[in-house]
Amino acid sequence: MLKSFLAQTVPAANLGPAQRADLAIQALAGVEPVACLADRHDVSRKFIYRQKAKAADALEQTFAPPPDDKAVLFQIAVTKDWLRQFTLAQVLIGHTSFRGVTEILDAVFDYRDLSIATIHNIVQDAVAAAQPINKAQDLSAIRVAAHDEIYQSRRPVLVGADIPSTFCYLLAVEDACDETTWGVHLLDLAQRGLRPDRTIADGGKALRAGQAAARPNVPCNADVFHAERDLGTLAYYLDHRAAGCTTVRQKIEAKMSRLKRRGRGNALSKRLALARQEEQKAVRLASDVKTLAEWMRKDILSQTGPVLATRRELFAFVVEQLQQREPLCPHRIGPVVRMLRNHQDHLLAFAGVLEERLEDLARQLAVPGSLVHAV
Repeated sequence: MLKSFLAQTVPAANLGPAQRADLAIQALAGVEPVACLADRHDVSRKFIYRQKAKAADALEQTFAPPPDDKAVLFQIAVTKDWLRQFTLAQVLIGHTSFRGVTEILDAVFDYRDLSIATIHNIVQDAVAAAQPINKAQDLSAIRVAAHDEIYQSRRPVLVGADIPSTFCYLLAVEDACDETTWGVHLLDLAQRGLRPDRTIADGGKALRAGQAAARPNVPCNADVFHAERDLGTLAYYLDHRAAGCTTVRQKIEAKMSRLKRRGRGNALSKRLALARQEEQKAVRLASDVKTLAEWMRKDILSQTGPVLATRRELFAFVVEQLQQREPLCPHRIGPVVRMLRNHQDHLLAFAGVLEERLEDLARQLAVPGSLVHAV
């Protein structure tokens, strides 16, 4: 409707790309005044000038000389302060190792006077300067926090981060990561305003006990990464074992073929039959566990999925099926079954939070909750 109206009232709107290009060429050539061109085509002079400018820009870009890659774009003064800044940028932003920083300086700047010890001192000085700034941060805005432990030179490092922003508010090297150590740090963080609605952590008993002691009213949900990783590792192991059984069966068959040519084909019949049975069991088990692991990852622990009640039923089904197959590989399947059974509520806690948010949205929009969940 709008296009039709413009075509009837504004003649310039009827001009196609070819006609506009022809107008621009005529204006650039200057064989006819712009006013005459405008009158003859029933358009404004401003329109002609716009087309002329576009054509001129296109010509300039087409015939511009190629850029000189060796032209100096800018120059910097390399001082000791600049070297410190460069070093910190490489370590903190580029995640470069200390030795990698020295190699970059040597390769790019032909500079070899910055030792690994000096880089260590630069980083430590930056840490000391950053600590007061970090400790002065107000943590009251953090609603969902993640806690974990990493290790540096075999010493535990207690870590805390805000989920949406990934702001790290805790990074403490300790001699132990027991309940007391975690509890003390969480109490200290509470004095800086850390009062999250919930936290996310793995199944570490000390971490959870420390939070239960310091913040008993804050739920600690389980991260799904470790559960998915353990199931994936189990599926990979069983698949690799099944492939090994297939290799054993193939070797026996090849050896049996050679013996048949000597008239001794029956010598390995029993071994081959047993190998085939073991292969069938191993392949079936690997396939079943892989399917269960995929169900857990894609349907049960995925953010988009069924309602919490259905997830619980599916979760229990997967655990039951794994438990039935535990005798076939107890040392691998058993720990995974116990982990899933012990942490079911924590692992599915995110689904409850999601349902609460969807119900709140349904109330705001005055629509059925099932409709919001389906969307």
